[in-house]
Amino acid sequence: MRNILHSILLLVLTTAAAAAQSGRRNVNPPPPREPVVETPVFESRPDSRPETPLAPVAGSMLPGSLMDRELKSIDEGSFRLSDFHGKVVVVNIWATWCGPCRREVPDYEKVRKEFAGKPVEFIGLTTENPRTAAEKVRQFARDFHFGFRLGWADRLTWEMLTNGRSVIPQTVVISGEGRLVSHWNGYGGQSRSRLHDAIERALGEKASLTQPLKPDLIIDRLSIYPAFRFY
Repeated sequence: MRNILHSILLLVLTTAAAAAQSGRRNVNPPPPREPVVETPVFESRPDSRPETPLAPVAGSMLPGSLMDRELKSIDEGSFRLSDFHGKVVVVNIWATWCGPCRREVPDYEKVRKEFAGKPVEFIGLTTENPRTAAEKVRQFARDFHFGFRLGWADRLTWEMLTNGRSVIPQTVVISGEGRLVSHWNGYGGQSRSRLHDAIERALGEKASLTQPLKPDLIIDRLSIYPAFRFY
C-alpha cells in the first residue's frame, strides 16, 4: 500500500513539473522577427528649396548650378551637363517601370543614330533607386539597345530640369551654349519628329543667337506617368 501511495505522489509531482515548464515556455515566447524594409534614398521632399530658380522658359540660359551638378552614371564614374559644352544635349527622364518610356526609347534611339557623328550628346536619367534598381536598369539598357549615356536623377537635378513636374517621360533639349531650347512631357506619335526638329533647331542656334527662341513646352496628358516612385 505504501509503495502505491509513493508511486501516485511521484506521478503527481512529475506532472506538475512538466506543466510548470510548459507554462514558462508559453509565458516567454521568443520575440518575433522584424519585417524586412527597404529604405529609399529620398523618403520625402527636402524642406529647403534650391537657391537657384527652377528651369527657365525656353530660350533662357540654364543655371550653372544645374549644368555643373555631378550626376552618377549607372556604371562607374560620373559626369556633368557642362562636360558637353559646345554640344547639343538631349536629356530624357525615364524609368524602367514607365510604359510610355518603354515605347519612347526605340524612337529616340532612331533619332540618336540619325545624329551620329554630329555634336549631340544623348543622356538618359532614371528616377529609380540606385541601391536596388542598378541591375534592372542595366538589363533594360541591354534589352532595348539604349545607347544614351545613362545616369541617376537626383531630386534637385530633377526639380531644376523639370520645374518640379512630377511626371515621366520628360525630354529637355539644351543648346551648346547651355540655353534651354525645348522641353516637353509625355510620349506621343510625334515625339520622334519633335525631338529631331528640336535638335536641328539647337544645332542652328549659333547662326541665329540674336533671334529669340519660342517657348516649346508641350504636354501629352495621355502618355505621362506620375514619377514619384522617384528616389
